[in-house]
Amino acid sequence: MTAQQARVLGGFYFFYFAFVGAFSPYWGLYLQSLHFSAWQIGVLMSLTQVMRIFAPNVWGWVADRSGKRAAIVRLAALISAASFAGVFAGQSFAWLFVALAIMSFFWSASLPLVEATTLSLLGSQAGRYSRIRVWGSVGFVVATVVIGHLLERFGVAYLPSSVMLLVVGIAVYAWFIPEAPVAKHAVDGGSLWDILRQPAVVALFLSCFFMALTHGPYYTFYSINLAEHGYSESAIGYLWSIGVLAEIGAFLLMPRLVDWLGLRRLFLLGLLLAVLRFLMIAWLAQSTLAMALAQILHATTFGTHHAASIALIHRFFQGKHQARGQALYISASFGLGGTLGGLATGALWTLLGAPWIFTLAALSAAIGLWLAQRWLRF
Repeated sequence: MTAQQARVLGGFYFFYFAFVGAFSPYWGLYLQSLHFSAWQIGVLMSLTQVMRIFAPNVWGWVADRSGKRAAIVRLAALISAASFAGVFAGQSFAWLFVALAIMSFFWSASLPLVEATTLSLLGSQAGRYSRIRVWGSVGFVVATVVIGHLLERFGVAYLPSSVMLLVVGIAVYAWFIPEAPVAKHAVDGGSLWDILRQPAVVALFLSCFFMALTHGPYYTFYSINLAEHGYSESAIGYLWSIGVLAEIGAFLLMPRLVDWLGLRRLFLLGLLLAVLRFLMIAWLAQSTLAMALAQILHATTFGTHHAASIALIHRFFQGKHQARGQALYISASFGLGGTLGGLATGALWTLLGAPWIFTLAALSAAIGLWLAQRWLRF
């Protein structure tokens, strides 16, 4: 990988996750300002996850067949930017549902293809992945802090315009994504099913599903829960940023952590600490210190866990199966798991309340830990 390619990929990650940093913490508050119900907020917030179930597999299949990953990333980014502009044309539930659904279908296509491109260009230097991916975390922090202050000063009505600028940034950097050659590998002749039916791969996907299910309440109602406990928009932004700053540290240390603990132990550690983290969020939300400590655990529950997951997928899915392997990971985890977590939270929020919702999230992480400990062996 050349320095220019690394800069382009880093820039793409920056804007891609800056969008997440603007959308995840604050879009629920924006929808709340439009007087939507908890169920409607859960549905609209889950659309980005719903589309991750289907879209990455469609685009991954096309990319692996055509070998044109970069061209698909460019097309998807342009259409997602154009469709997000639709949120300025109406504020009804049905209108926002359609606009966000179209945007999410194309937005979710980009990441697994860029992940596969990054790892292909790195080749034998896959350990450098975290040094490039860390720019996504930087983008998340910058967006969360800056937009938090803007919303506190000017109001949440300015959020759509801020997010639109970030979606345009994704499209700009997508235009310069390099086309990586698909490496030939000894297992290329094997079928995708041969890989998927391995017990370790099944355990990997199931554990990732339960980890994403665990984070469903976090990405949809965490900010709302903090606001109900009296936290300001800027304080909410700082708490989100603490988590991502910890994530940045984890990404930078990832090569050493892999050498020290190995991928399997890092994967298990993320699940174990997720149990602790979500129990803290469940019962200690009134304590700023406890929330800060819980956010520091994001370094493992997302940072090292995600990096380990990406590396394990790259290990199991070789050659022509790389893009579909990453797409299946996105679909099974952030797609299916994140969707069910978000929808269940919207349906049960009023009935159970935040403490029990986040306790169930901790239980989900415990199930994923048990599955991985028992069957994820390689």
